[in-house]
Amino acid sequence: MPNNPKNLRRCIACREHADKSAMVRLVFDKTQGVIVDYAQNADGRGAWIHLAPECLKMVVRKKLLNVVFKRQVEQSVYDKLVDLEKTDND
Repeated sequence: MPNNPKNLRRCIACREHADKSAMVRLVFDKTQGVIVDYAQNADGRGAWIHLAPECLKMVVRKKLLNVVFKRQVEQSVYDKLVDLEKTDND
């Protein structure tokens, strides 16, 4: 099923399509702000990012979440992405 077009998502950093199982989803929630959607089914505007270090670094460096969610995203969210990168590399 990985080739099913319904499972393909575009990374906001590199703009390449990939199966959503190889990506992490961030979603903007009105009460909690930007959160990692581990279940990949939360309501709200979502952004998909590859777990590749290059993509995570680009999101942090260019502050792409500010653009995607059309609002100022707290630095703590970007810090979580850096932690995600470190965890993924271990």
